[in-house]
Amino acid sequence: MTTLHPELERITQRIIERSRPKRQAYLDFIARERDKGVHRPTLSCGNLAHGFAAAGDDKPVIRSGTAMNIGIVTAYNDMLSAHQPYGRYPEQIKIFAREVGATAQVAGGVPAMCDGVTQGQLGMELSLFSRDTIAMGSAIAMSHGMFEGALLLGICDKIVPGLFIAAARFGHVPTILVPAGPMPSGLANKEKQRVRQLYAEGKVGREELLEAEAASYHGAGTCTFYGTANSNQMMMEMMGLHVPASAFVNPGTKLRQELTRAATHRVTQIGWNGDDYRPFGHCVDEKAIVNACIGLLATGGSTNHAIHLPAMARAAGIHIDWQDLSELSAITPMLARVYPNGSGDVNHFHAAGGIGFIIRELASAGLLHTDILTVSGQSLLDYAVEPSLDDGGNLRFDPAPQQTRDDGMLRPVAQAFQPDGGIRLVEGNLGRGVVKTSAVDPSRWVIEATARVFDDQDAVIAAFKAGELDHDVVVVVRFQGPRANGMPELHKLTPSLGVLQDRGHKVALVTDGRMSGASGKVPAAIHLWPEACDGGPLARIQDGDIVRLDAVAGTISVVVDSTDWEARPTASQPMQPMGTGREMFAMMRAGSDNAEAGASAMLAMAGL
Repeated sequence: MTTLHPELERITQRIIERSRPKRQAYLDFIARERDKGVHRPTLSCGNLAHGFAAAGDDKPVIRSGTAMNIGIVTAYNDMLSAHQPYGRYPEQIKIFAREVGATAQVAGGVPAMCDGVTQGQLGMELSLFSRDTIAMGSAIAMSHGMFEGALLLGICDKIVPGLFIAAARFGHVPTILVPAGPMPSGLANKEKQRVRQLYAEGKVGREELLEAEAASYHGAGTCTFYGTANSNQMMMEMMGLHVPASAFVNPGTKLRQELTRAATHRVTQIGWNGDDYRPFGHCVDEKAIVNACIGLLATGGSTNHAIHLPAMARAAGIHIDWQDLSELSAITPMLARVYPNGSGDVNHFHAAGGIGFIIRELASAGLLHTDILTVSGQSLLDYAVEPSLDDGGNLRFDPAPQQTRDDGMLRPVAQAFQPDGGIRLVEGNLGRGVVKTSAVDPSRWVIEATARVFDDQDAVIAAFKAGELDHDVVVVVRFQGPRANGMPELHKLTPSLGVLQDRGHKVALVTDGRMSGASGKVPAAIHLWPEACDGGPLARIQDGDIVRLDAVAGTISVVVDSTDWEARPTASQPMQPMGTGREMFAMMRAGSDNAEAGASAMLAMAGL
C-alpha cells in the first residue's frame, strides 16, 4: 500500500481538526434528517396523492412505496450548449429506473447561466450568485419529500457548485451527479486566442472574430477548453461522485447513454433501505474535498474554484481556506497541459489517458486519499479506468493506460510539467488573494510597475485602445468584488492585456474581481479582499503608485510610505445602476461574505 505524502497528511489533518465542531454538527444534522425529516412515509394521503397524480404508469409503484423514487434536478436549457443534451435525459432516466424496478420524477429545474454568453456584459454581474440561486432552487425541488435518491443534471461554472451545495444540505440522500460531456473539438484554442488578440488590436473585423468563435463553439456539449465547467467534472470524479470515467465522453453517443444508465441503476443500489447505503454527506468528507483540491492543482484547473470549493465544503461542515490550497499546490505536480495551460483541449486530454490516468499517478505518489466513500466501487482507485462498450454494446471499464498517449498533454508524476500546481496565495498591504501561475511564464511571476487604476473593465479597454497602457503597467480593476457588483469575471480584459505583454511590456492585473477559468498567460492577482467597496486597500491605490506582485514570495503590495498610505482617503464606489435584473440580487451582494470564505450570502446568513 502506498504511503500518504506527509504534507498531504498534515494538511488534511489540520482541515479535519479545524472543521471538527461544524462537521460533527453536520453529521448529526443529516442523521436526524434521515430519521425524522420529510419522507414519503411521513406524507399525508393528500400530500402523496399530489406527488404521484401525474406519474402515469409509474403511479402504482410510487404509491406503494416499495421501491426508490429518484428525484431528478435538471439544469437543462437549449441555449447553453453544455446543457442542451439534458433535454432527453429525464425520459431516458425514467426508462432506466424501471429496468431495476424503481421510478424517477423531475423534482425541479434550476437556471443554467452561460458565462460565455454574458462574458463582459451586464448579465455577468448575476453570475456568481446564480450559484446560490441554483442551490436554493434545488432545495425547493428536494423539499417535497418524495425521493429516496437523486440524480443531478448539471455541468457548467456555477451550476455544479450550486447543485453540490444543495445535495450537501440533503446529505442523507444518496446522490449522483450526471454529466453530459464536451462538444467535439473545433477550431484550435490557440488559433481562437490569436484571432481575439488581432481583433483587440483592430487588425481583423467583427466578422472574422465571429467566424473564429463560431468554429470554436460549434455544437452541443461543454466548451472544450479547461475552464470552470470542465474543472467541475474533473473534481466530481476526484471525489467519486460520478459513475467512473464519465466526465469527458461526448454527448449523443451510445457510450454516453450507457454511462447515464449506469448512474441511474447505481443510485438505486446505494439507498438507505439496502446494505450499501452511501449518503451524499458521507461521501463528501474532508478527504474528498482535499482530493478535489489536488485534482484541480494537478490539472491546472480554474481559479474560480478558489471561491467555489470553500463554499461547497462549508455546506458539508468543512472549513478550507487559501492557505490550504496554496500548501497543497506546493506538493502537487502538474500532470496535464490543457488549454489555456497548453495547446490541446479536454478531448485530447481524455484521449491521452484522462482522469483515470491522473488518479492512478497521484495515488501511486501518495497524493490522493483513495480510502474515501465513493458512489461506485470500493475506493477511489476504482476510478482509475476508461469506459468503453463491449461487442454486445454493454458498458465496461478497463484500467487507465500505464503510459500517457500524448506526453505533450499528459505526463506521469516522474516527468511532471512542473513540480507544483500553480495556485498560490498572495498577501500584503493590498489584501489577500490568489495567483494562478500554471499558464504564466516563470519570468513573469514577479512584476513591479506603475499602477493604472480603473473602476470597471470597459474603462480598461478604452485606455488600451487610446494607447494609454502601452508600457510596463499593473492594471488595477477595483469595485469588482461580491459585495460591490456580484464579482463578474473580467475575461474581457485577457486579449488586450495579452497584446501588451506580447509587445514586450511587463503587465499584470490586480483586482478584487474574478478572471475566467480560461484565463491564461498574463499574471493576475485576483479575488483580493477586503474588497474595495468595504474600504479595502484597493480603494486607496492611485495612478502612478508602484505595485509589486511576487508570486514566488507570495506577496502583493503597493510601495508607498505607510504613514502616507494610512492617511489616504478611500475612493467611493461608483453608482450601480438598475437593469438586467441586477437590482434583484441586491440582498445577495449586501449579505455576501468574502471570496476566501466562498462569497455566499446564503451560507453566511445560514451560519454555515
